[in-house]
Amino acid sequence: MDNKTKKKGKLKQKLTDKYRLVVLNENTFEERFSLKLSLLNVFVLGGVLSFLLILVTTFFITFTPVKEYIPGYSSTNLKIKATKLAFKTDSLKRKLEVLQSYAKALQPILTGDIEAEKIDSIQLETDTFEIQDSLLNASKEDSIFREKIESQDRFPIQNNASTNVKIVFFAPLTGTVSQSFDSNNHLAVDIVAKKNTAVKATADGTVIFSGWTTETGYVIILKHADDYISVYKHNGNLLKEQGDFVKSGEVIASVGSTGELTTGPHLHFELWSGGYAINPINLIDFK
Repeated sequence: MDNKTKKKGKLKQKLTDKYRLVVLNENTFEERFSLKLSLLNVFVLGGVLSFLLILVTTFFITFTPVKEYIPGYSSTNLKIKATKLAFKTDSLKRKLEVLQSYAKALQPILTGDIEAEKIDSIQLETDTFEIQDSLLNASKEDSIFREKIESQDRFPIQNNASTNVKIVFFAPLTGTVSQSFDSNNHLAVDIVAKKNTAVKATADGTVIFSGWTTETGYVIILKHADDYISVYKHNGNLLKEQGDFVKSGEVIASVGSTGELTTGPHLHFELWSGGYAINPINLIDFK
């Protein structure tokens, strides 16, 4: 047997040799407690205790406020406040973008590019004006011209690219109207539907806003022809991004209940024309 084998045997023997730990009463030498140990048992027990100590320390540092007293760790309350402020800042930024879109829609009116509708009137030189019945009767030339026009086809089929076609709106969602349009308090209609129901574009248009606000949750706004703007609020999720062009009837979002002002799954739908809110029910059938 070589020296290497002998050394291994001696080391094994030292690790497995039993020792007795005895606790005695100093006055009477009465044995109070005894325990058989070996070096191997001491190493194993010490390792287990060290592991448990590390595990408990890690738990307290990770899941309890004790970590706030350790240099380098920030306060939990401070992190919560910072997160809330970050969300609030993002909401204010998005709300500012919405207000900028509204202001941009109102700009033609404020600058005078679009004038309010006026009733045609006759400018009189005097304070009184007497209408003669003879002025209301059509002349002979007018009657001949009227007969000529009425004899022609009133609805000719022409391929005229310059013909102005009025925009046609379709219901973004079929459901029950829970709250109608009110020019004083509620500039929209609320349509109740099941969660995750598809929300469709009411007409062809371009997405000018798609994002989150604190009060109205996920919001998407479309700009249509003839300065019409449609707004869809409290969505569950958004399927289009700002700058996307969408076709009429294309799915742009889903019904949800997001935002602080929501009362349940529904769609808050607004329709604007030239910077003025209009009643969508006058143009759209939601049934």
